[in-house]
Amino acid sequence: MLKQLTHITILVKDQEQALNFYTKKLGFQVHTDAQFGGMRWLTVNPINLKDMEFCLLIPETQEGLAQIGKQGGNFGIGCLSTDDAQAEYERLKAAGVDMVSEPVTEPWGTGFTFKDLYGNIFYVNQPPK
Repeated sequence: MLKQLTHITILVKDQEQALNFYTKKLGFQVHTDAQFGGMRWLTVNPINLKDMEFCLLIPETQEGLAQIGKQGGNFGIGCLSTDDAQAEYERLKAAGVDMVSEPVTEPWGTGFTFKDLYGNIFYVNQPPK
């Protein structure tokens, strides 16, 4: 039985730039930073979600390089939850994150979208009370 998603791969051009974005702007923390031969295994996670790692990896092929920033196509690459969508929107906007939309209330909650430093879109949702 499948139980949970533990890792999501985010293809990046520069691991230090990505690390800076995810930790300084989004407020994630470093989970793992290790060298395996010539590969750096770098993962970050939301502070209160240690079982969900974002793997910030440099692609090894030209095809992979072409996917940077386009991993979700025209859709979001993932959805993050929050207890206060408006406050989180304001925090991310003040941190210089590229906001795609302002918070909107829908039947499934209040949410907004933003882009990471390479253009991947994420949706943030505050479930209804």
